Amino acid sequence: MVRPRQLRLLEKASLQQEPWALDELMRTRGFSPLAGVDEAGRGPLAGPVVAAAVMLPPGTRLKGLRDSKLLSPSQRELLYQEILKVAICWGVGVVEAQEIDRINIAEATRRAMEEAVSRLDVQPKMVLVDGIMGIRHPTLQMTLIKGDQRSHCVSAASVVAKVTRDRLMAVYHEQYPHYNFRKHKGYATKEHLAAIRNHGMCPIHRRTFHSRSLLQTNGARNGS
Repeated sequence: MVRPRQLRLLEKASLQQEPWALDELMRTRGFSPLAGVDEAGRGPLAGPVVAAAVMLPPGTRLKGLRDSKLLSPSQRELLYQEILKVAICWGVGVVEAQEIDRINIAEATRRAMEEAVSRLDVQPKMVLVDGIMGIRHPTLQMTLIKGDQRSHCVSAASVVAKVTRDRLMAVYHEQYPHYNFRKHKGYATKEHLAAIRNHGMCPIHRRTFHSRSLLQTNGARNGS
């Protein structure tokens, strides 16, 4: 297994800086092309975990681009289109619920991120990974706590991952309309838990994930 070569977090990369400042700093230090990686869907009771890797050209400034969780769905959709227009390349990795149950959510997230990076058409010299967990990839990498607020590339990856996952959940909504996945995207809302209580779990539910709330509602329905 290739062990990731981690860099220490740069003290200059504060949350008060413009989100592209870190990216430009890394490029001036020779780390270009630069890619950002982020995920969406670690927390839901249902559906896949999705990761995206995005490589933006030097000097890119996308107005309003920041952590996808801070954006409205319409803002994310508009930025998604802009990101795909300007990106040098991008890649997406998806790990479905059955695999999450088999290997655990942390490993599934790592695999989704690794797949996303492997799908980049251009080999990056540096990968900025949101969070504290590195990936198994030979490219030099740096983990960034709140990276989706500190790096333009990571923010772009956050938006691409979120929009991709939301679209997948809309497809699953058509297959399993009782759960209204289009609305809550698989998260543990009261509506979702009530649907599980009334209809049981469907094939995209994570049976080993948040097991207490999920299995208790399922057990109530089955009389167990």
